[in-house]
Amino acid sequence: MGMGKTQDSLFLRQWVAAETEVGTDLPLCPRIGLSGEGTDAVVILEKTPFQEEKIPDLLKKPMNAELQMHNDIYCTFYLSPPPELSEIKATVVYPATEKHIQKYLRQEVHLIRETWEDYKNITLPFIQSQSFSIQWVYNILEKKAEADRIVHENPDPSNGFVLVPDLKWNQNQLDDLYLIALVHRREIKSLRDLTAEHLPLLRNVLQEGKEAIVKRFGVSGSQLRIYLHYQPSYQHLHVHFTALGYDAPGSSVERAHLLADVIDNLAMDSMYYQKRALTFPLRADEPLFKKFQEAGKV
Repeated sequence: MGMGKTQDSLFLRQWVAAETEVGTDLPLCPRIGLSGEGTDAVVILEKTPFQEEKIPDLLKKPMNAELQMHNDIYCTFYLSPPPELSEIKATVVYPATEKHIQKYLRQEVHLIRETWEDYKNITLPFIQSQSFSIQWVYNILEKKAEADRIVHENPDPSNGFVLVPDLKWNQNQLDDLYLIALVHRREIKSLRDLTAEHLPLLRNVLQEGKEAIVKRFGVSGSQLRIYLHYQPSYQHLHVHFTALGYDAPGSSVERAHLLADVIDNLAMDSMYYQKRALTFPLRADEPLFKKFQEAGKV
């Protein structure tokens, strides 16, 4: 079994056995096995955030406390809380391709400055040559999966979308609120495809998404970070909604583009994202990085 750490998760390459639900072709949640031969999987283990209302219980209940450092008025302890106060969330990708596995391994990261010509000559041909399945996106849009998790849907095939909680959010607290809007239109891959034609769609996502979140979760639009990634992790246009105080993965300046800014840019110039250079990070082991290296762009 191989393993490597990411910034806030643990990667495990191990055997996973999965069952299939009777009467459907969708897999049930896999059962994780720690031994034996089988297909590779990615298991991401994350400590869930503390729930404020449970803090008093955490401090009152007996637990093991190991003193690590004592200096004047400062002390550091390692605590072992009871199981009900020390949950770990496990996200499973099964079966996992080599691309899935590489995604979660720590690697050197480089910034790429991609012009429109670079996109046409390097990035787009590379994307078109790949066969990275996004069937899970279509399952949500078609309500074959996660239908009970839908927070809001605009069913319009051109200007509509589905809003669902991201798997990174367990919905037990609002501090790390994280939802994803998936558009119904399947031909829009990323920021590079957007023109003024898509403004009604983007405005719907922005306005209706904020309204749905304040109605369901009581979090106002001014407390949300609403953005697109470039490059996205999968080639189907989607928008991230996260709590403003949450340092969400991929929300840094080199990858995140605020949806309100995207709308303003397209309203000013329909071809804005077919003209300007875009900066994004790539890991040293990614095939697309190698393509930029071969073209002498790195």
